[in-house]
Amino acid sequence: MLTGFTYNFKIASEAILQNKIRSVLTSLGIIFGVASVISMLAIGSGAEQEILEKMKLLGTNNIIVKPLDTKKMEELAKQDEAEESPTEKKSDSKKYSPGLTLSDMHSIKKIVPGVGLTAPEIIIEVNAMREGLKRDVNLVGVNSDYFSINNFTIETGSFFSERNYLTSENVCIIGSSINKRLFPMDNPLGKTIKCGQQWLTVIGVITEKKITNDNIKNLGIRDFNMDVYIPVPTMLMRFNNRTLVTKADLQRRSDNDGGSEPNFNQLDKLTIAFDKSEDVQPSVEIIRRILERRHNYVIDFEIIVPELLLEQEQSTKRIFNIVLGAIASISLIVGGIGIMNIMLASVLERTKEIGIRKAVGAKRHDILLQFLSEAVAISVSGGIIGIILGFATGFVIESLTDIKTIVSPFSVILSFAVSISVGLIFGITPARRASMQDTIELLRYE
Repeated sequence: MLTGFTYNFKIASEAILQNKIRSVLTSLGIIFGVASVISMLAIGSGAEQEILEKMKLLGTNNIIVKPLDTKKMEELAKQDEAEESPTEKKSDSKKYSPGLTLSDMHSIKKIVPGVGLTAPEIIIEVNAMREGLKRDVNLVGVNSDYFSINNFTIETGSFFSERNYLTSENVCIIGSSINKRLFPMDNPLGKTIKCGQQWLTVIGVITEKKITNDNIKNLGIRDFNMDVYIPVPTMLMRFNNRTLVTKADLQRRSDNDGGSEPNFNQLDKLTIAFDKSEDVQPSVEIIRRILERRHNYVIDFEIIVPELLLEQEQSTKRIFNIVLGAIASISLIVGGIGIMNIMLASVLERTKEIGIRKAVGAKRHDILLQFLSEAVAISVSGGIIGIILGFATGFVIESLTDIKTIVSPFSVILSFAVSISVGLIFGITPARRASMQDTIELLRYE
């Protein structure tokens, strides 16, 4: 024997099947609302995942120091000239800067508290050749801290030893893409490649790092898989001798050029990693002051804090996702209103049916449960279809655009729960109206 709930649900299902077109039209709001919520949350989850990947690439505890290019230095110089008096301009015209150097790195590590690792980078473009195979690569001079800061792991071989640095040996570690192109069928360890005019012995291969073109473009990073890494001393001694010139040399060049100073930078980039993230912000100003003094107050460098940039991006995307979620939720409200309107019309159409049910013994709660079950059934079926459509929408968005989408179980559960809630909330009024009517009045209705 059927229980009261099962019986009422059976009647509700039969009513929905008898009015298929009306039921489908009623559930459209729920379908598109659920699909919108799932797809919007999928976009938000994808954006959050991208930010986490960027944090891993740039490091949340890092500060990056880069030399300014000539254009930016000229702009800063013009700003300073506009703000300073003629006396200050005259005195500043003789200032010079040795550029970003290894000495800057050692000073920062010695003075600034909380610094864990420091990694210099010297980058030049060369041709890498082996047995007729040729490839344009970035030759990067680094120290041992560089691999730890960037979370590099060795696929085969080993990292540089202390001896490699002390003796400026012609050894290298290659990226996974270089390994595939220059050593397609061979073990690269112990073999040599020619970079520029120097022969380098391969001692290790870096595990492949997956980097999207979007990250390369937006974050200003390289494809690490296409790099050849050598010790910093080897770079300075055998490839690009960026030795520091004396003050007299700089002054002579400045005088000969009619007052324009050359910008010499021993390093192309300096990454400073802190042991604790809370030490990053207070240390920015300390590093700035150290570099200003060492560069004779010539602002030929810029300090980048990846954590701040990523926090700003994350805040912007969070607000964007909230707005999109709110817009998507409007569809659910519209769908709920549609359910209420259709259920009110259904109550009116089935007035005599309600009267007959009450006349043969149906209680108020039976009538209430019947129409409430019908409203919930419409919203649940619309929710299921909406979930399927939401998955499909997320897939289409990721396929046709560069936007990454991740459909999480939370978004599915939330959307389904909301669809049921909409059916209950907007179905309760028509159901109560049906159950509260007088039996005699119902039977008299034509």
